[in-house]
Amino acid sequence: MDPKKVTIPSLKDLTIDSITENVKLVNSTNASPRFKFLLERLVFQAIQFLTATGQICTDVRQEFILLSDILGLSLLVDSIDHQKPTSSTEGTFLGPFHTHDAEHLDNGSLTSHDQNGEPLLAICTVKDIEGNPIAGVKIDIWETDRPECNFWFKGIVPVPYPIPHDGPVGKLLMKLNRHPMRPSHMHFMFEKESWDKLVTALYLRGDPYETSDAVFSVKESLIVELGQIDAEMASKYPGAHEGMKLLQYDFVLVTEEETANLRGQRSVEALKKLNMSVKFVDGLPVPDVD
Repeated sequence: MDPKKVTIPSLKDLTIDSITENVKLVNSTNASPRFKFLLERLVFQAIQFLTATGQICTDVRQEFILLSDILGLSLLVDSIDHQKPTSSTEGTFLGPFHTHDAEHLDNGSLTSHDQNGEPLLAICTVKDIEGNPIAGVKIDIWETDRPECNFWFKGIVPVPYPIPHDGPVGKLLMKLNRHPMRPSHMHFMFEKESWDKLVTALYLRGDPYETSDAVFSVKESLIVELGQIDAEMASKYPGAHEGMKLLQYDFVLVTEEETANLRGQRSVEALKKLNMSVKFVDGLPVPDVD
């Protein structure tokens, strides 16, 4: 292309009022009507959408994270970063409602004071992939499990709820003919030194949104069916009563080393499918182009 033969508007002395319009003009010199349409309409509409997304963000509302969630990006990044062997508990992403200033509670405590909720007793274990108990794991509600690798607490049966949908992300969902609802679920997070942090959630079987979660997080291995407590079990757990709903689940964690090895193995396999030689740099597989 000969710059001398291209006619463009003057790009000197641009101001706040003239920058955008002149950029549109200089980018519209392409002869392709399709390209001009994409640039002038779709690209600028996308910029306006992202601007509105940023403007609604606050300290307690992160609309960009929500956008990532409803596009499936959050789940994809988590799946890549925290790869798990099939024998371990699958993860999900943290979500927008987690807080780091939660109250520290003892084992068996009541985690919800909602008088309108249906009471629930949760009894869970934490083990490694060989079935050995893992003691001293910090669990979200920030308690530490007992040496027997189990923990329990009293709460309420979770119910479906909508993600924030009064902003740009909600409008996008509406345009996509999608609802903003999340199925009934309960979040868990497990942390211990040298173990891969597990952020996950358990979902209730039969929820009306089980197959249409707005953020794509439901996995079959994380779906549970609630039982009921009988009189004998109720006598073993203070505050529980016969007929109370019961959630039971065995969580399986993996070490950071196991996760790193699995990630490396799968990365090597993926690169080899592209006929690339592989070498490791700082523990990460990269194409060997030397």
